[in-house]
Amino acid sequence: MAEKEHSLIVLAGPTAVGKTALSISLAREIGGEIISADSCQVYRGLDIGSAKISEKEMGGIPHYLIDVLDPTENFDVVRFQELGKAAMERICSHGHIPIVVGGTGFYIQALVYDIDFTENDGDRSYRRELEELGEKSPEKLHQMLLERDPESAEMIHENNIKRTIRALEFYHQTGKKISEHNKEERGKESPYRFAYFVLNDERSYVYDRIDRRVDLMLNAGLLCEVRGLRDQGLSPELCSMQGLGYREMMQYLEGDFPLEEAVRLMKRNTRHFAKRQITWFKREKDVIWLNRQDYGRDDRRILDAMKEILRERGILA
Repeated sequence: MAEKEHSLIVLAGPTAVGKTALSISLAREIGGEIISADSCQVYRGLDIGSAKISEKEMGGIPHYLIDVLDPTENFDVVRFQELGKAAMERICSHGHIPIVVGGTGFYIQALVYDIDFTENDGDRSYRRELEELGEKSPEKLHQMLLERDPESAEMIHENNIKRTIRALEFYHQTGKKISEHNKEERGKESPYRFAYFVLNDERSYVYDRIDRRVDLMLNAGLLCEVRGLRDQGLSPELCSMQGLGYREMMQYLEGDFPLEEAVRLMKRNTRHFAKRQITWFKREKDVIWLNRQDYGRDDRRILDAMKEILRERGILA
């Protein structure tokens, strides 16, 4: 077997589990640079609701795929893969190790296993049909996916119209479930020498951190941030405005429900999202679980364990 040219480290896990601080420490100690695998931090102006890392928090560690798109632009797995590969090449040219950090499992999978997203663009009319249905009734659109590909429907939230359409379109074009296609692609050997860590904690701790993070976001001015984005003319239907926190605050500003209900929904939806993230990572192969409670929730101990594994895999000398 040919020697793999590039190394890659992934640090994934549910939202609010503590990936950011750990990734900075790891990058500093091993000579790494960080690629964000987050669907909101890529957008300029979406700072508080995305828990975007500040320049001070970066501590001089280069970060990629943060603040690179306007909120009016679409961002999907194909675009992430394209930008992620370019970032990896740049990091490797510096003689450093790429560290992919985030909770969007589909994005991470696409990069690690170099999934082929070649599409047949023949039937644009079907896509337009789906887009029209998605605008009128995301629930009906999601029900269509549930009937055709239950596994994908379980992993894709009904408000994620873009991914729902992509899965339905793939089925329409190929007669094959996109979940099956992704399994086949995932079955390929990765072109990289990699270690795929998933940081986790007991569910009650994760949920408590989520609730506290939402409160901190609100205190930091999340509502003002979303109001400013709305005043710029950004539509609630935009891909960027479908992110957790942005969607609920937009709904409040549109008069759909009171602020207290928006906050409750934001916390509930984020907890549900964390649960779906864990489900996704459990289905991935080659994952190394780092359960915080096993290390006394001590980042130093977790870092040492990670570095030992990286040495065993030949990623660190």
